Amino acid sequence: MNRTQLIENIRKKGSFLCVGLDTDIKKIPEHLRANKDAVFEFNKAIIDATAPYCVAYKPNTAFYESRGVKGWEDLDRTVEYIRNNYPDQFIIADAKRGDIGNTSSLYARAFFENLDVDALTVAPYMGFDSVKPFMEYEGKWVILLALTSNPGSRDFQFLNDVTGTRVFEHVLETARKWGDADNLMFVVGATQGAMFSEVRRVAPDNFLLVPGVGAQGGSLEEVVKWGINRDCGLLVNSSRGIIYASQGEDFAEAAASEARKLRDHMTILLSVHGIV
Repeated sequence: MNRTQLIENIRKKGSFLCVGLDTDIKKIPEHLRANKDAVFEFNKAIIDATAPYCVAYKPNTAFYESRGVKGWEDLDRTVEYIRNNYPDQFIIADAKRGDIGNTSSLYARAFFENLDVDALTVAPYMGFDSVKPFMEYEGKWVILLALTSNPGSRDFQFLNDVTGTRVFEHVLETARKWGDADNLMFVVGATQGAMFSEVRRVAPDNFLLVPGVGAQGGSLEEVVKWGINRDCGLLVNSSRGIIYASQGEDFAEAAASEARKLRDHMTILLSVHGIV
């Protein structure tokens, strides 16, 4: 999916919601757990219920890798199901890959050729040669970790060099030379609040993938206040707050309700900023 298609879908749906498919078999409703395809069946129900209200899905691969071959099969089936039934959805594999060039090339092949997702989260620490293989796929996106939502983000990301430039600013400035607003996004955690203005100073046009709204305490209003641009430029992710909204047999309906609430809030904010 290209940038134009993504922006059109945001405007059409009045939503910049990304639903995180962080599916833990120990947390899904008990009535599903005996099913040999419990994770896929759970994902399928969540997707069917939430698709009208979101523009993207983001499975975190750790939840699937932890279950071995069966987990990878569930991930592959989930991506295929979205592709076949909801082709307007932007699919992000949240895998945080990044290694020496030849290894990154194989990671890129795994996610962009075999799994066929639209985007992959990538760690920037090893520099350009570790990111370049992911950027060589036309029509695919790299989502580079820049300013994350976890408390430990301050251990390194806020360190200053002798000029007063912080590490996350170096990541933004340097990475923008590797790609452009058509193939490069950045992860910026919702818990960073007003720091979005600092991100936008360096990266005004790139889309930002924003985890941390909901269970992690990030504010949607603050994210939009400091992070929105003329094209919206935001994909705000919610995982636990949607997919685990109920532990009962009404889990899909509860997920739809939570997704709808977020979508309605987003529509209002988009309208205020003249985007819809």
